[in-house]
Amino acid sequence: MRWFLTAVGVLFGITVFMFLDYALPSKQTVRITEAFNRQIEIGRNAIFYAADDTGTVQNSTGRRDVQFINAVRTNGKPYVYRNEDTGWIWPPYFKYDSADLQAQAADLRSTSATPEWVSITSYGWRVNWLSVYPNAISIKPVSGPDVRPFNWGAIVILLILGALLMLIWRMWNQFRERSLDPAWDRIDAEGDAARGRLSRWWRGMRGR
Repeated sequence: MRWFLTAVGVLFGITVFMFLDYALPSKQTVRITEAFNRQIEIGRNAIFYAADDTGTVQNSTGRRDVQFINAVRTNGKPYVYRNEDTGWIWPPYFKYDSADLQAQAADLRSTSATPEWVSITSYGWRVNWLSVYPNAISIKPVSGPDVRPFNWGAIVILLILGALLMLIWRMWNQFRERSLDPAWDRIDAEGDAARGRLSRWWRGMRGR
């Protein structure tokens, strides 16, 4: 049973890590090449797009008009962001300025000959085969490709979550020491006693 609880704990830890990796804000220094709208089909990847209550509208065929920001990273590789409002539910970024952000992205477009570098704060993953894109939250011009703004938002959230985790861990340890450990010890003792009785019975049968 303890091995089962360990496996459950590992799976829970992996789930929490993936959840935080998706939901926490990240920053990337990029060069914006294009800001545009495109209709895309929302299907099995709907969980990675904005909810209907944010004002997003889908037509009868399940296609949605989504704003995108094309960019190039400092290593020369392309990267694509979507630009959707998040609303008041999840994730709690309370973003309602996607139109303003799209205008800012269009104004900051540049070419490789005369690059203008920006730091884009976003959350989410880029998964090509699922047509999943990170959602841009804010754009801030930077002086060059080597500038890496410190990600204060993610650090503060992780510190708060770490403090809550420590509190929950202490409460769990106290509960385990008072309730679970005595119960497991009693079960182990009863199992040992049962095995002992079975062993004595078997030796008696062999003796006969």
